[in-house]
Amino acid sequence: MLFVLPVNAYADDNKAKDNEIKAKSAILICLDTGDVLFKYNEKEHLSPASVTKIMTILLVLEAIDNHQIKLEDKVKASPNAVSMGGSQIWLEAGEIMTVDELLKAVVIASANDACTALGEFIGGSSTGFVKMMNDRAKELGCNDTNFENCNGLDDTVSNHYSCAYDLALITREVMKHKIIENYTTVWLDSLRNGTTELNNTNKMINSYEGITGLKTGTTSNAGFCVAATARRDNMNLAAVVLGSETSEERFETAAILLDKGFSEYEIIKPTIDKSKLTTVKVAGGVFKEVKPIAEHAENFLVKRGNSEKIEYKYTVTSKINAPVLKGEKLGKITLLSENKKIGEIKLVSPNDISKISQNAILKDILIKI
Repeated sequence: MLFVLPVNAYADDNKAKDNEIKAKSAILICLDTGDVLFKYNEKEHLSPASVTKIMTILLVLEAIDNHQIKLEDKVKASPNAVSMGGSQIWLEAGEIMTVDELLKAVVIASANDACTALGEFIGGSSTGFVKMMNDRAKELGCNDTNFENCNGLDDTVSNHYSCAYDLALITREVMKHKIIENYTTVWLDSLRNGTTELNNTNKMINSYEGITGLKTGTTSNAGFCVAATARRDNMNLAAVVLGSETSEERFETAAILLDKGFSEYEIIKPTIDKSKLTTVKVAGGVFKEVKPIAEHAENFLVKRGNSEKIEYKYTVTSKINAPVLKGEKLGKITLLSENKKIGEIKLVSPNDISKISQNAILKDILIKI
């Protein structure tokens, strides 16, 4: 299934001040709804450095959910994993660590050797895992992404790239797995009975209110990058910043974007007037009519202070032919704010309604005679 981040009705492209966005590319999204709140060169192909690892993390989390692997599983480090440079936990060939320990090293310390070991464990080889990464990226609708490795090291690759938009798609998928916050919100930890210290590369953990993650990245080619996620007032946002000139600038830009989102928007849960859900006539059905119900109503994003001004437009089908399937669409509720559509709720049949048989029709006629 392909996913597309919808541009929010209120979002203005590139409206932040020039001196606020200190990066080559940036995007701000609402994780709860997928709305894009701000974008700047969001589809420019850039090296994501270790922000690449969010795809590795996603595949690890999905493998756990699918019972393919467990956190307690033991992983043996290969010579290839040990050979990775950059940030690492200095694995030795043949050394064994659990999935939990390696995931901790990847998320907190951005360890390239641990990342490669996990990729090989899941994919059977580095090549096999990279294929899984690219396949999953395509499934998510990441049309401007190509991975050549699982860790983001970009000094020996020629076609390893992504963009802020695609990384936001992946970030949103990662943050659906609540277990990730057990790792992303940890400032200090250790491995090997305390002999190997892990210090979170995301300095916003100690400085930004509501921070929940996620991943930094730095190389000479990529500059300084970050995918930063935060939660306030039951609203979850993500800012992806690529190509800043300094570490401070990536965090400052991410904080500015997150602040913008939290100050200008809020999440609402729709209030449905059931009296406006009129009955639908069912032609040729065992039941003559059906009253629609609202499909599970997702939360919606609105401009802060506008939650009391939301308009609900109810559209209900007057008649439908049997058979009717449970969940079949019978209408919709359109949500409007400042005359702009901000969302839609489907109205559906609460149950199946089969077509009346000829015998039943004849019986009904005879009863009436």
